[in-house]
Amino acid sequence: MSTSFTGAGTSSRGFGGGRPGAGPSLSDAFDQLRSAVEQRLSPRGRPGHDGDVRSAVLALLAERPMHGYELIAEIGERSNGSWKPTAGEVYPTLQLLTDEGVIEADAADGRKTYSLTAAGKAEADAAAERAPGPESRKRDLFGIGPLPKAGMELAQAAAQVQRSGTPEQQQEAAKLLDEVRRKLYAILAQE
Repeated sequence: MSTSFTGAGTSSRGFGGGRPGAGPSLSDAFDQLRSAVEQRLSPRGRPGHDGDVRSAVLALLAERPMHGYELIAEIGERSNGSWKPTAGEVYPTLQLLTDEGVIEADAADGRKTYSLTAAGKAEADAAAERAPGPESRKRDLFGIGPLPKAGMELAQAAAQVQRSGTPEQQQEAAKLLDEVRRKLYAILAQE
């Protein structure tokens, strides 16, 4: 990430303590961090995004038949909200997969429900075999893994301490976060 947060402008109130001209507030820093993480992890920002929609659709249809909005909702849920493709991304992909004979659509109650054909099952199985494991496959298809999620939750907790904590609690939290940062770098330094 190109965004960095230094200790400049911090005080016992942390990140400027809300004083005018004292630097960014913790909530501003949190918003910048969240935005940078979402941009980096979101399939929208990556080349080949259409391939991500295709892979996600095939992976979900391998589990069970679904209609378009179910697919959109399921991708959003499995990515913890970090990626929710639009109808304009999913429906053209469904049409392309139908044209290729990879999926088929059955209309019932005014809705099209999509399912894999034999060719689609073969493609979904081949994609599953290429994936190193269920966690990395899920992360690759749906945009977020356990470390970014933990970082976001840590940032949310820090923001809460900033909003509600006493100056002493904020100082203690800042020391703890500094210790965690050093320990993370130590992990990278291990051989």
